[in-house]
Amino acid sequence: MSDLNSLTIAQARDALRKGETTAADLTEACLLAIDSAGALNAFVHHTPDMARQMAQAADARIRAGDAAAMTGIPVGIKDVFCVRGVPSQAASRILQGFRPEYESTVTQNLWNAGAVMLGKLNQDEFAMGSANESSCYGPAVNPWKVDDRQLTPGGSSGGSAAAVAADLCLAATGTDTGGSIRQPAAFTGIVGLKPTYGRVSRWGVIAYASSLDQAGPMTKTVRDAAIMLGAMASVDPQDSTSADHPVPDYEAALTGDIRGKRIGIPREYRVDGMPAEIDALWHQGAGMLRDAGAEIVEISLPHTKYALPAYYVIAPAEASSNLARYDGVRYGHRARLGQGDGITEMYEKTRAEGFGPEVQRRVMIGTYVLSAGFYDAYYNRARKVRALIKRDFDHAFADGIDAILAPTTPSAAFGLGSVDSSDPVQMYLNDVFTVTLNLAGLPGISVPVGQDRQGLPLGLQLFGKPFEEGDLLNHALVLERAAGFVAKPDRWW
Repeated sequence: MSDLNSLTIAQARDALRKGETTAADLTEACLLAIDSAGALNAFVHHTPDMARQMAQAADARIRAGDAAAMTGIPVGIKDVFCVRGVPSQAASRILQGFRPEYESTVTQNLWNAGAVMLGKLNQDEFAMGSANESSCYGPAVNPWKVDDRQLTPGGSSGGSAAAVAADLCLAATGTDTGGSIRQPAAFTGIVGLKPTYGRVSRWGVIAYASSLDQAGPMTKTVRDAAIMLGAMASVDPQDSTSADHPVPDYEAALTGDIRGKRIGIPREYRVDGMPAEIDALWHQGAGMLRDAGAEIVEISLPHTKYALPAYYVIAPAEASSNLARYDGVRYGHRARLGQGDGITEMYEKTRAEGFGPEVQRRVMIGTYVLSAGFYDAYYNRARKVRALIKRDFDHAFADGIDAILAPTTPSAAFGLGSVDSSDPVQMYLNDVFTVTLNLAGLPGISVPVGQDRQGLPLGLQLFGKPFEEGDLLNHALVLERAAGFVAKPDRWW
């Protein structure tokens, strides 16, 4: 078989079981693709020896008839997941040289299923960003190109999105705190699934905002997302927020039948200045679901307009708390101290050198909103707004809505460096359609549905009920089939 790296998980699984290829050959095809894609800056820590060993073990497992769906599938791992003995920096200078002596639950689940690790993927520093521009490795680059600009693959899981879209791996892990799986998936023409909060363990995932972070798969198709989520998800006693729900066979839920289902269209997502192309795509997506037998219902999520400000209070507050542990004492970067410098100076210099500008900004915002004089005015008020946002969704689902359809992003991918760095709010607005889901803890999936006038991919997202990812994936499959999106970026790298 040729172009093995361009296969989907489902295609590769079937080929492996039929003996048409081997995990070793799949892995070599991906390693070759990675070596020739340096211009994308997607992979930042390479593990070819580990990949080859894991592929050999996978082939032995397949021959023994003990293969799981992910056995022999080469994947990339976002740099925020700790992998034993492999640099795990969360794209930050402050964790330079850190090689954990433990394995995240998500990656351990994947290795138990027989997946093959190709390396660690680029991201925004500590997963804080929407363009992959805050990475200590430099930005990842979108494989889609329509002029002489380099485009962002989105963030924070930009390296994961670029790697999957460019066929450097068959799938990748991502994390979604305010849209960091779904937004880059939309920018690169792939599928990105954010599971329900608690469905996938956060243990061993370097924390940004603990009540919002959720790991999920980034894949080439909806079916692949179903297969990979089944391997990633588990209840985990090491994560107190892990939900004790059985993990169903998500692939078996893909019936392609949504007749009689009710799809909500939230009127509050029609924001001022929405490009006509995004609005038209949204209408087309609703039409596709209607043609498949679903009922399209306009709904109201009245507190949506408060989601972005509430998110940018809660997330920095939690980041301020989580990032306090990086002090130069136990691990990671420590600043060179001058004569007479004490512990306070060591903290100050280490954090100033180790954290990039965006992380510093969010830590300062978070510390401010948690301070004694402002806790009630900002943090407590944001928590109350969050409860109201969740209640909006609860009411919609209680009224018989099965899923909700909305745009994933307010635009197609933009040029790297094109957003004014002196006005961070302009970058934060990229999350306007995605943060509500994280605040409510609900599952969501972005599916590539069309292209803008330049030929760049555009995505729509579906929101589902808590812990009903199977139903959500089935809706997404219908949308994917109806859209028939098969475009790939032209190879320029």
